[in-house]
Amino acid sequence: MPDNIPRILVVDDEPGICQSCVKILSKEGRNVEYAFNGYDALKMMKEKAFDLVITDLKMSSMGGMEVLRRVKESYPDSQIVVITGYATVSSAVEVMKMGAYDYLPKPFTPEELRNVVRRALADLEIRLQNRAMKAAAAKPATVHHQLIGDSPKMHAVVKMIGKVAPTDSTVLICGESGTGKELIARAIHANSRRKGGVFFAVDCGTLSGNLLESELFGYEKGAFTGAFKSKDGIFKIAEGGTVFLDEISNISPEVQSRLLRFLETREFLPLGATVKQKVDVRLVFATNRDLMEMVKDGSFRQDFYYRIFVYPIFTPPLRDRKGDILPIAYHFLRQFGELTGKRIKGFSTGASARLTSYDWPGNVRQLKNVIERAVILCEGDEITPKELPALEDMGGFVVKIPESNEELKRVKKEIREKAVRDVEKNFVIQALMQSDWNVTRAARNVGLQRPNFQNLMKKHGISLPARPAPFKKKG
Repeated sequence: MPDNIPRILVVDDEPGICQSCVKILSKEGRNVEYAFNGYDALKMMKEKAFDLVITDLKMSSMGGMEVLRRVKESYPDSQIVVITGYATVSSAVEVMKMGAYDYLPKPFTPEELRNVVRRALADLEIRLQNRAMKAAAAKPATVHHQLIGDSPKMHAVVKMIGKVAPTDSTVLICGESGTGKELIARAIHANSRRKGGVFFAVDCGTLSGNLLESELFGYEKGAFTGAFKSKDGIFKIAEGGTVFLDEISNISPEVQSRLLRFLETREFLPLGATVKQKVDVRLVFATNRDLMEMVKDGSFRQDFYYRIFVYPIFTPPLRDRKGDILPIAYHFLRQFGELTGKRIKGFSTGASARLTSYDWPGNVRQLKNVIERAVILCEGDEITPKELPALEDMGGFVVKIPESNEELKRVKKEIREKAVRDVEKNFVIQALMQSDWNVTRAARNVGLQRPNFQNLMKKHGISLPARPAPFKKKG
């Protein structure tokens, strides 16, 4: 096979699973091999490189956790997807913390397998391409990042990343939601001496004070109800790496106090423990709020604010760098084109004008969602304004002003009919996207009978290939 075809290794002690994965993925032109245990898999990886490893979690000879640990240690560029018939929330969290790209519980359908493989390989391709992103630039040092744009404001951000990354200084990234604060944090990590270590991203807005504290610092057995065994926290697991704490404005004053002490001493006390632990971890913070205003109203500690406000990086909103909109849009077009298997060459003149004229209050995240949706809707080789209904919905219908009462009635009827069509089509697409394009599940989730849901799909020209039967769980 050609050298540019990704190599995939399937590791499972059940031959049927291996053979099924090989059959399914080979049909998409993938170069797939398999091993029945972790020892054979590692021997194969010594002889040749694999872009993606798909490993079962529970195996009689060397479990998936050990395979994951050894692969990430020796082959950090290889993506890893863990599959298992024994899915639990704790095991899913654990494998993701150890560096797995994704987690796929059994039973899963062939389409679910294909989708996760596409995403993993697309993510790998982007990551490898971005390593050489600034290689040709005439600068003392190259800054590797996934930040797209050639505007002066983005050049300033990249320059700041290049200056602070080699240091161990604490960084505070400030900016609106969706501006790419996590990408900046990852760029800092990727260009630091810690790039070989782990990078943990923690959304402080989704965890309560006690839960966030136990996740960061860990706990001892019996520290609280449900703590049946001791658990290392993120700071311990991330030894030698970087921890990114997003939406830092949401943490409680108590956790702020503990983080302040940690920043001063690099020591922490797990919940229920009596002996302090010391780790070498770099912290990068982010916020979409004005922390100084929070300090003034008493909701954010002043001493903690000044401790993290060492090297602030301000991310510009997309409306302030209009020249970056199309490069970012083309980036997402390529990404989602690969995921969907569509060959879309670009945007029409009208679509480009629509994209660049909009202010994007949701910034890059909103643009990404709109492009993903447009790729799904697109049936040709070019995205046109009709594939951008999200923008139309936000900006209203553009129609010629009627010149008579009869014309006004006709326009009002057309607007109502178009609005209903768009809402119906978006309703079906959203249900399918949220159900991984499983028609039965999508119909059930929205409260429709499958035949009625399929009728809506036919009405709006939405189709998808038939799905083979799902894999069976072992035992």
